[in-house]
Amino acid sequence: MSTPHTTARNSFGSVAPKLAELSDDVLFGDVWERPQLSKRDRSLVTCAALIALGKTEQMNFHLPRAIENGVTHDELVELVTHLAFYAGWPNAMSAVSKLRELFAAPNR
Repeated sequence: MSTPHTTARNSFGSVAPKLAELSDDVLFGDVWERPQLSKRDRSLVTCAALIALGKTEQMNFHLPRAIENGVTHDELVELVTHLAFYAGWPNAMSAVSKLRELFAAPNR
């Protein structure tokens, strides 16, 4: 049986195949599909956690997905503004840089 080539498997499966499998099958195939929170809400929660933890590299994936899941530009900006007071000014400034890149991207 062949392994399906999904986002994580294509992105980093050759380096960390089990992590890619868990990402595709458990995280995105199960956790993100649970009905208790919408994908939009999960995106807001995930972006908030990434901002609070200063995980800017992961924002490159999750900020555009948040928009695809129905979060607006204004809501992302408000999220960053709100978190500046709870997660720290430097984390908010790092997130602003990522938002600037995202908003400048074509088709966004």
